Amino acid sequence: DATCKNRPLDLVFIIDSSRSVRTEEFEKVKVFLSEMIDTLDVGERATRVAVMNYASTVKVEFPLRTYFDKASMKEAVSHIEPLSAGTMTGLAIQTAMDEVFTEEMGTRPANFNIPKVVIIVTDGRPQDQVQDVAARAQAAGIEIYAVGVDRADMQSLRMMASEPLDEHVFYVETYGVIEKLTSKFRETFCAVNMCTLGTHDCQQVCVSSDGSYVCDCYEGYTLNPDKRTCSAVDMCAPGRHDCGQVCVSNNGSYSCECYEGYTLNPDKKTCSAMDMCAPGKHDCAQICLSNDGSYTCDCFEGYTLNADKKTCSAVDMCAPGRHDCEQVCVRDDLFYTCDCYQGYTLNTDKKTCSRATTSSLVTTEESCKCEAIAALQDSVTSHLEALSTK
Repeated sequence: DATCKNRPLDLVFIIDSSRSVRTEEFEKVKVFLSEMIDTLDVGERATRVAVMNYASTVKVEFPLRTYFDKASMKEAVSHIEPLSAGTMTGLAIQTAMDEVFTEEMGTRPANFNIPKVVIIVTDGRPQDQVQDVAARAQAAGIEIYAVGVDRADMQSLRMMASEPLDEHVFYVETYGVIEKLTSKFRETFCAVNMCTLGTHDCQQVCVSSDGSYVCDCYEGYTLNPDKRTCSAVDMCAPGRHDCGQVCVSNNGSYSCECYEGYTLNPDKKTCSAMDMCAPGKHDCAQICLSNDGSYTCDCFEGYTLNADKKTCSAVDMCAPGRHDCEQVCVRDDLFYTCDCYQGYTLNTDKKTCSRATTSSLVTTEESCKCEAIAALQDSVTSHLEALSTK
């Protein structure tokens, strides 16, 4: 079982429920349908199944788009009721073309190359013309299998079936043994899975294809010219990745990174410049200047950047060329003031100096002080002489 998996099909069962099919016989047909469904690889991407019921009229019990699991299909089959009148097989085939094998009803597009298959089960002779309508169906790419039971007309079965007839026309004596056809159809629809036989030589992935196989590779690898082995693709080659800055190749995959000074964004692809001057990110002693993911150091006024480009030293503000004092520069931490040599005085501009001037002339105030002192001395002297004569 592991080596056989039916190829994907768009499969339509057309079952006769005319008056000639007794109730218990119709139940046998429904068992046959359920057993057929069990043998199929059913699914939206695998085999899709539709069931049509016909007599004088035609009823689409469910189209190809309705069920994609076996349990739902079998449940729907169990509720099918016979129509009990006439045998309009040609009408049933035409209805299949018009109403079931359409993309709206679940048939896959032609470019998918999914085979369109009909299995007709009948026990009588058609009451309408089937040859022309069957020919049109086959011309439209529909493969027809005809299953006759008991009183079925073999000539009609051959008219409606596809070539070669010995592979498309089946007959059973009674509905009681129709389930024997299940294994026959399973064998017919089987595509041997060469990848499960252990005989392939694919290094990574084996893909079964119509009784043969082809090799493939995992994502991030490419098939070598020998069509068997695989080599890792350089995922960081131009055009293969979507990293904003740095692509790091890693055994058929890749990850994105950023240049120094940038950080990876939450999308894991693009980068943003970091604030390199944020606390703890730089080693500048005084001033940090951020510059597009990098930084440089600078110093406060009065300091100069040392050779290590990080630390700062105080500038000698009184060094030649740094001040504008005419005579004497007096340094005061990071500032300075001007002064003058002895015998000079600082001008009001606080920078230049002028020679100090002295005068030999006694001022009026000084003259008055002298006269007062002299008069006091005379008065004291006279007073002492008068005391001495007594």
